[in-house]
This record gives sequence, structure tokens and C-alpha cells, in this order.
Amino acid sequence: MRKALLVLPLILAVPLLAQQDKPTLPGLADAARVAAGTYAVDASHSQINWQVNHFGFNDYFGLFGDVKGTLQIDPANLSAAKVDVTIPIASVATSSQGLTDHLKTADFFNVATYESARFVSTNVMVDGQKATIKGDLTMLGVTKPIELEAHFEGAGVNPMNKKQTIGFHAASTLRRSDWGMSKYVPMVGDDVKLRISVAFEKQN
Repeated sequence: MRKALLVLPLILAVPLLAQQDKPTLPGLADAARVAAGTYAVDASHSQINWQVNHFGFNDYFGLFGDVKGTLQIDPANLSAAKVDVTIPIASVATSSQGLTDHLKTADFFNVATYESARFVSTNVMVDGQKATIKGDLTMLGVTKPIELEAHFEGAGVNPMNKKQTIGFHAASTLRRSDWGMSKYVPMVGDDVKLRISVAFEKQN
């Protein structure tokens, strides 16, 4: 009995020790961590994924990386935030080299003429951790308004480069034919679903 009583404190201490050893993530969804200033896209850790239906059989997916751009933000006036992002369309990637090559032709992205697309925000409406971001998307020489539903994921200091960082996820659906990309519609879907994951690093 006495031996059991001596062991009991050790058993009770195990959960506490486990909690102490558990690392804390650098980024937390805490708005108080957001510092006012100008931020630049962390191009190495930001992606734009798109999804489109193929012949009514299934969906296929593509990816844009190496995104560039800026975010201007002031926690005291979030509705005045501004986003300006350039997407390198010419670097589109898929799981099939044949499909990737076809997407770069004049049938779709026509990268020989248009190497990039650009999104510039015009209005930001904030609701807690979420925001509706309206802006203009210029692609294939055409500028049209789109709307992004964004969610604040976290803020903090990146432990690798010591930069203040903010991260967001966002989603939208657009019709590619609105930008003149109407080849194979409706066999290849007109509606394109966007899923965006972006991190911004403070510059000043």
C-alpha cells in the first residue's frame, strides 16, 4: 500500500509533464497579434489551387505558386486593408505534364502573351475572424470583379526568419468565360473553384 502511495504522485505528474513538453505553434488565431504595417507575400508558403469539372466525369486540379504581392493592414481599421497580388500564370502546375502544357496554350491561359494575373482589392468587410474581400482580377487582358471569402488563420513571429507573419485562407468561384477563356465550355466546366492559402510577412 505504501509503495502504491509513493508511485501515485508520479502517475499524476505524467499528464503535466506531457503538456509542458508539447510545443506551442508560433501562429495563433489571435487578432491582438496582428501589427499594423505593410506585409509581403511569403511566396515559398503561399498557394492558389483551382478545381474544374471535366466532361461531367470528375474534377481535376491545378496550382499556382510563387505568388507575389502586398497587404497593408491596420488592426484599428481593418476595413481599410488593401491587398495587391500578382499570380504567375505561366508557372501553372498539374499532375500531368500533357495537361500542363495544354493549359499554357491559347486554348486556356495563353502564357506566351499573358504571363501573370493580378488581383487588387477594392473593399474589405470584416466579421470577426472572417472577411469578404471584393476586388478586380485582371487575367488574359480582361479585368472583372470577384469576391473572396477569407478566414484569418493565425499571426505571430516566424521562428525561422523572425518576421511578423499573418496567414489567411480564402475561397471563391469564378466563371472562366468571363475572362474570355471559353474553350470547351461546357464540356470542361465554366465554373472554377479557387482555394487560396497565403502568408504575409511584415516589411515595415
